[in-house]
Amino acid sequence: MQAKPCHVLPTDFPSPIKLPRFHRIPSPAKIKIPRVASISTPDSTSHGPGRTALETVDDSVAAFWDYQFLFVSQRSETAEAETLRVIDGAIPSDFPSGTYYLTGPGLFADDHGSTVHPLDGHGYLRAFRIDGVSREVKFMARYVRTEAQVEEHDPETNSWRFTHRGPFSVLKGGKRLGNVKVMKNVANTSVLRWGGKLLCLWEGGDPYEIEPGTLDTTGRFDMIDGCDSLMDNRSNCGDPWDIAAGLLKPILHGVFKMPPKRLLSHYKIDAKSHRLITTSCNAEDMLLPRSNFTFYEYDENFKLLQRQEFSIPDHLMIHDWAFTDTHYILFANRIKLDVIGSMAAVCGLSPMISALSVNPSKSTSPIYLLPRFPGKSSSNRNWRVPVEAPSSMWLLHVGNAYEAKDVNGNLQIQIHASICSYQWFNFKKLFGYDWQNNKLDPSIMNVKEGGDELLPRLVQVYINLDADGTCQKSSVEPLNQWSKTTDFPVTNPDFSGNKNKYVYAASSSGSRQTLPHFPFDTVVKLDLSDKSIHTWTVGARRFIGEPIFVSNGRGRRRWISSGSGGEKSICTQETFSDVLLQHY
Repeated sequence: MQAKPCHVLPTDFPSPIKLPRFHRIPSPAKIKIPRVASISTPDSTSHGPGRTALETVDDSVAAFWDYQFLFVSQRSETAEAETLRVIDGAIPSDFPSGTYYLTGPGLFADDHGSTVHPLDGHGYLRAFRIDGVSREVKFMARYVRTEAQVEEHDPETNSWRFTHRGPFSVLKGGKRLGNVKVMKNVANTSVLRWGGKLLCLWEGGDPYEIEPGTLDTTGRFDMIDGCDSLMDNRSNCGDPWDIAAGLLKPILHGVFKMPPKRLLSHYKIDAKSHRLITTSCNAEDMLLPRSNFTFYEYDENFKLLQRQEFSIPDHLMIHDWAFTDTHYILFANRIKLDVIGSMAAVCGLSPMISALSVNPSKSTSPIYLLPRFPGKSSSNRNWRVPVEAPSSMWLLHVGNAYEAKDVNGNLQIQIHASICSYQWFNFKKLFGYDWQNNKLDPSIMNVKEGGDELLPRLVQVYINLDADGTCQKSSVEPLNQWSKTTDFPVTNPDFSGNKNKYVYAASSSGSRQTLPHFPFDTVVKLDLSDKSIHTWTVGARRFIGEPIFVSNGRGRRRWISSGSGGEKSICTQETFSDVLLQHY
């Protein structure tokens, strides 16, 4: 459930980017933005009245600028709710009333020559308050007042000066050598509403609690219950990695101010048992060939119900994960320490993430099935031994996972996820950010002809275990044979951890020759029962984020997808109706 950024229309062009002299930028008034289009296969009836397939767009200049606009800093906030104007379509008459919260990076450049990677941009929280009766939407936007934001922003002059490097960035106009402020908690990754609290999460630290009505920041919220874990207190001096961890912890925490545990930004909701599930890993795991994961389960009042810890003898980086009734599931994204990159990172000459690189050391993908309730499990399976899936894949996001047991005790686990190749995934080039010249290169996220198999795509993973927990078979198949670049798979959260019929995801129509794969402009709906595929596309020069679900209180659900480029796009699951809202 990762919320992606959605920016209001910027007031100026990104200053670090320069076009060749022969390029001519078209006037915005002359750029015709076509209506949204819906295309489906194999059922052509879901186009809707007046809908046609997208025409191919090939405008390299417009494509270049479109990509830059996705990452333009937003200096203004909207503290008082303002009504958005409908500029295309209409809000569905039966759309439920409620609030859609969206966080994402909003500040990328300061006033002293430094720019940061999109993943290091300060968290910009937006609220869309939808009135289903009047069919109006009110909009608010505030920066999350993290410790880093308070230090780097002057509210009186509305000026910014970056002092924290951030894991993916290097400061050009700030202090580089000796700058140990590397963990920049910007609360920009996902939003959680649970137990009466509204939280903004980040991949690496405590979430920040927000006041839902005003979007004021209350402060840090401790989700790791403030206690040292049993593993943190181990005294096994015979283990060299325990000794190394003991030496690294005071350096990482005392010098680089890294929290002892890194809370992952992806959380899961077990609808059947009404539980929130989160996980964390130890800070030193990034530098050692072992990984420690702690899983937490909370009830509806945020009471911690259980906590389990697992130590895996492998060097892994986990961003997303899955769960079923009886297991936590981790895909082993393998990494390794880059010695030269580490030295450059410590000296401030390259981003801290340069200390790591992907490690495609195996042709298979290890998948760890961790017992969720060890005392209730009848299986004698050793969870430290992974299932080897017959494909080398880097897991990006999980849509859902569920299991089914037959009369003989055999268990089949199915996982719907988005993966990419190790060759495509590169820590130093995510989103095309070039830290050496502060430019964004959209070609990094788009491969040349013939390289589609490297890009993010949807798969279905099958794991068959016998009654003793021995893996009999594992397989990886394209989901519904959908081959276009796709990420952020989601399902109706009422079925999370249970068998689901539909998978939704953000995808690309492939209509642009310059940017055929990313950014995304399409929502794809995959029917797993009959293998049909339906798509909804916003049209040329518009982009979407991750689709999410909201309930209308009558058993049916609708989905909302954030738009980019100044518009907010809202559409319904059943009819693919659409509406564009403009903030003035």
